[in-house]
Amino acid sequence: MLGLIGAIVGRRRRSFRRDACACVARLRPPLRVEGEAYIPQRGPCLLTLNHYARPGFRAWWLALAVGAVVPAEVHWVMTAAWTFPDPLRSRLLTPLTRWLFAHIARVYGFTPMPPMPTFGTDEAANPTSAELLERAAAVRRVLTWARQTPEPLLALAPEGRDTPGGVLSMPLSGSGRFMLHLANLGFSIVPVGAFEADGRFCLRFGPPYVLTVPADLSAHARDRAACEVVMSHLARQLPARLQGKWAVHQ
Repeated sequence: MLGLIGAIVGRRRRSFRRDACACVARLRPPLRVEGEAYIPQRGPCLLTLNHYARPGFRAWWLALAVGAVVPAEVHWVMTAAWTFPDPLRSRLLTPLTRWLFAHIARVYGFTPMPPMPTFGTDEAANPTSAELLERAAAVRRVLTWARQTPEPLLALAPEGRDTPGGVLSMPLSGSGRFMLHLANLGFSIVPVGAFEADGRFCLRFGPPYVLTVPADLSAHARDRAACEVVMSHLARQLPARLQGKWAVHQ
């Protein structure tokens, strides 16, 4: 944390993998990793994770764990701010996290994505035009980075927000189209299940696959079909209690 604060103040870059290794090495009991044969060594590859979180366990551990396990620097698509269901925290904490996360993204070279609204709110179902434009601009930045980077390794949690009980939920509109764009650039996808079992934090890597959907679908249908494929692959790396509606794919 001191190193990160110093980098923010001094406007310096840091290695996320090095910092992630330092954090994960302190986990007690230690991180459990399954499916090590599927850990990508190089790209182009997109790692997709479930957005697992609960009280006392924040989702930043997902990025730290993957960053420590994958033997190369991973570029993360991260939220640009935290959102909250109540007006007080929305007015006080959301602007603060927006400022902080912008600096963290700069230090590690990540791409911030406009935050997803709190699960179950009206905003989650009906994003504003400004939000859609911001997300589209962030997607273009990621695609530019992907085209310009040799052997790129990219990671994201398609759900983009905490969900009740950490159970898999459908990503918001546009997520599937984004992942299809990456597939068209030659990215394979590696699903990574994040969960807790027997008192330990666990990562389970699944076999890589190529994301495809029928070409004759409408744009909306292609988006949803891509999300269904991605989430069904993720569900196979999770215990039954977290699989949600995709449990039928087991």
